[in-house]
Amino acid sequence: MDLLQKAVLLACRAPSVHNSQPWRWVVEPGPTDITIRLFVDRHRMVPATDRSGRQTLISCGAVLDHFRIAMAAARWQANIARFPVPNEPDQLAVVDFEPADHLTRAERDRAHAILHRRTDRLPFDRPRNWQLFAPSLVSTFDDGALNIDVLSDEQRPLLAEASRVSEALRREDASYCAEIQWWTSPFTLDEGVPASALASDTERLRVDVRREFPVRGHQNRRAEVTADQSKILVLSTPEDTAADVLRCGEALSTVLLDCTTAGMATCTLTHLIESDDGRDILRGLIGHRGEPQVLLRVGTSPAMEHLPPPTPRRPLADVVEIR
Repeated sequence: MDLLQKAVLLACRAPSVHNSQPWRWVVEPGPTDITIRLFVDRHRMVPATDRSGRQTLISCGAVLDHFRIAMAAARWQANIARFPVPNEPDQLAVVDFEPADHLTRAERDRAHAILHRRTDRLPFDRPRNWQLFAPSLVSTFDDGALNIDVLSDEQRPLLAEASRVSEALRREDASYCAEIQWWTSPFTLDEGVPASALASDTERLRVDVRREFPVRGHQNRRAEVTADQSKILVLSTPEDTAADVLRCGEALSTVLLDCTTAGMATCTLTHLIESDDGRDILRGLIGHRGEPQVLLRVGTSPAMEHLPPPTPRRPLADVVEIR
């Protein structure tokens, strides 16, 4: 039981939309084994930002994969059944376990990366050794359940313009503005996005593809990076079912941790996915049939830079129920 709780605690370092942490775990001890169930916590959804619920499912997929990786590091194989009860859509997965024969280096590295990963909203330098790293990253997912497309530098101006238009439209949405003010409030203790994780009024201007957050500071960090030089990845699925979206969140977890292991900085972007027009633009950019689910900026941050403190997380007792 102690191992499971530690694994859940580590898994909850997974990213989520506005750091809302919209998940709930239920642990069911049995006579000879233990089962754990993952539910979506609809009380923690962000309805103005995520009207479709897509980003909530991606967040839950990320925490599910983080949990699988944490258990693998303890030499336990997690057997995951997704959407095990057809008439219970809030029950996303049921997991049981069996001893693992061995621990791969990739599994160990990903588990180690969980505590080092950050959502970095500042401008990036170009990622190092990208020509070697990108094919390896893409080949991680060769089962057809996920596509990773790397947008070219020539496609970037169109993407940046779409990002600006999307954010301009959102500024007219009072419910969205109120919601994002809430989740970036300086008074939140164990949820939301703290000021230290936001770009300042000058820093954000050097990132062309970004979600607009309220300005909470006036510092000028990373001034030597005059413009964002990141690579932008689009993660897409064959269809747009709940199972597709959940698995995309699981894949996003692995991509983020592999990038972290390779010494790269990352920032997940979903604002262009929130509108039909934005999704249409992304479909045109990736050039194949598929459902864009999430974007990811990948680049390099200064090696000796002081890292901000980890973003807060809810106490374990708030996310885990033991039956």
